Amino acid sequence: MNETTYTDTELDELDRIARQIDIDAPAEQVWELVARPGWYINDGTVEADPDLRHEGDVAVVRHPTLGEFRFRTVTLDKPRYAAFRWIGTPYRDQSTASTLVEFWIDEREGGGVTLRVLESGFSGLADDPAVWLKEREGNDKGWLAELEAAKVFVEKSAPAPATQP
Repeated sequence: MNETTYTDTELDELDRIARQIDIDAPAEQVWELVARPGWYINDGTVEADPDLRHEGDVAVVRHPTLGEFRFRTVTLDKPRYAAFRWIGTPYRDQSTASTLVEFWIDEREGGGVTLRVLESGFSGLADDPAVWLKEREGNDKGWLAELEAAKVFVEKSAPAPATQP
């Protein structure tokens, strides 16, 4: 059995996933997607009309094959920052530890935005690092695909730039 060991510093770094992507669209348009809890629960294509309902302060996103995912909104600071607590998945119920998913929308000089995501708190999901590192691994790959899906979705629906006479 090949068991990898990590230093405390390495585990601290692995406790979070940080990714970013440039999107050629206005911040307000990116915000419309990012402010929606669980927009990243999909099969690589963002849904314009997801199966989303609310149970009190919990947003429930139902995916036809993956099941239900639960989120609690932590902060919405339009159009720059949104944070959600990922409190339940088909693999982990909402009474257990959760991760925090944060989004920043930074306007770029010359137009468009950089969308940044930080998911943190993986080490709180289990005492055994092997367990939470396995869950983190799927999300690490997933954020690359989800940010690309966000870019495609938002740019497809972005208004065409005005032409100069």
